[in-house]
Amino acid sequence: MGAQWSKQVERRKLIADEKKTLQELNESSGCNFPGCDHKPADRKNWISGLNPEKLHLNKIVWPGTHDSGTHKIGIKMVSRPFAQCQSLSIYEQLVLGTRLLDIRVNENRKVCHGILATYGIDVVINDVKKFISETESEIIILEIRTEFGHNDPPEFEKHLEEQLGEYLIHQDDNVFQKTVAEILPKRIICVWKPQKSDPPKSGSPFWSSGYLKDNWIDTDLPATKFESNLKFLGQQQPVTSRKYFYRVENTVTPQADNPVLCVKPVTNRIHGYARLFITQCFSRNIADRLQVFSTDFIDGDFVDACVGLTWARIEGKA
Repeated sequence: MGAQWSKQVERRKLIADEKKTLQELNESSGCNFPGCDHKPADRKNWISGLNPEKLHLNKIVWPGTHDSGTHKIGIKMVSRPFAQCQSLSIYEQLVLGTRLLDIRVNENRKVCHGILATYGIDVVINDVKKFISETESEIIILEIRTEFGHNDPPEFEKHLEEQLGEYLIHQDDNVFQKTVAEILPKRIICVWKPQKSDPPKSGSPFWSSGYLKDNWIDTDLPATKFESNLKFLGQQQPVTSRKYFYRVENTVTPQADNPVLCVKPVTNRIHGYARLFITQCFSRNIADRLQVFSTDFIDGDFVDACVGLTWARIEGKA
């Protein structure tokens, strides 16, 4: 018992030290970067507001949500705090400005996070279709994967194509160089990542896992995750040179050996440092690699930071 208590004391001290590291970096370097003061007039239509004829797909900094379909997962005040990563519905996230959705499914076509399941995939599809019907130029990356430990839902590609076919941007390396206007009226890049089924092939309505990459590490230590994100981002090619999307997740994850297991207080250790991360990308000369930037519990300021950097790229300021 004494050894376990000592371990927990050391662990809490390490977390406190890492939080202090980020606080001090934030105080010393600030959060100024090209486009940091830009505010979209309408977050719901922010891509439209940046001129689709000038905006190339590979210049967009995509605000994304981590575990996007978890706002109603589990039982409220019981299991939900251990699995909930977003407080808004899919439609509300899109209206706020989210342009990448991270959806995990099980064999029953239910959205899930680990062993906990919530509503069916059609709730996500209907929210996406509602948003698309209310906008004209907003492009969405819809990542759908079979959750680890589950089997692929049967005939899932067929169902997705039946529901979203008219909006799907087919898998094609040339898409990255095109402007939004050249891609329209198609609106959705759907990345489908099955566990056991064959991956989508070139020319398919769906994109395979190789088109959306990341280097996720499982940690609740905020400075460790922050520096890992910078390190792996620095190993990527500039956005104008690559034929895939690369994601950085501004999140940390509860650990089983730590008494704090609820998502929100843990991920809050890094949540407020998204603008600092962008600033550090410029300081380390890797800002030209940042592309998909995701978070738990997305808010307007996170969206504004991504839109501001996108605007700066269009204007030749970044």
